[in-house]
Amino acid sequence: MTTSSFTVSIKTSVTPKEVFNLLLDIEQWWSGIYGEEIKGESKKMGDEFTFKAGGGAHYSKQKLIELIPNEKVVWLITDSTLSFLSNTGEWINTKIGFTISTEENKTIVTFMHDGLVPQIECYNACSGGWTRYLDKLEEKLNGDV
Repeated sequence: MTTSSFTVSIKTSVTPKEVFNLLLDIEQWWSGIYGEEIKGESKKMGDEFTFKAGGGAHYSKQKLIELIPNEKVVWLITDSTLSFLSNTGEWINTKIGFTISTEENKTIVTFMHDGLVPQIECYNACSGGWTRYLDKLEEKLNGDV
């Protein structure tokens, strides 16, 4: 994953195993904001799921391509239609994922959308959307939900 892509880190007291299990339960953190509909699975390598939100403004299909228990989860976006962009397929072949590490008795969860860079049309709207979902994830990890 490249370093110029959208990245956010969260620090929590939750164990890496608990973080990993929550990340695989995508409806727990990637829903509840824009009327999302998630169909499919994300538990083992090769699993696929679709994500729809915003009354049809966002559609994407993700495939689980990297899975290291308690350390890393990566999905490849194999199809996407973002109706609010001139290039509606801008997310296709980008990757979204998390790395999990520990530092001073804390778990560090780092999200990256590889390919979501400031030079593309979606950057502002999509990074803002990701920030909302990651705020929700942080609240769940820190017991605020």
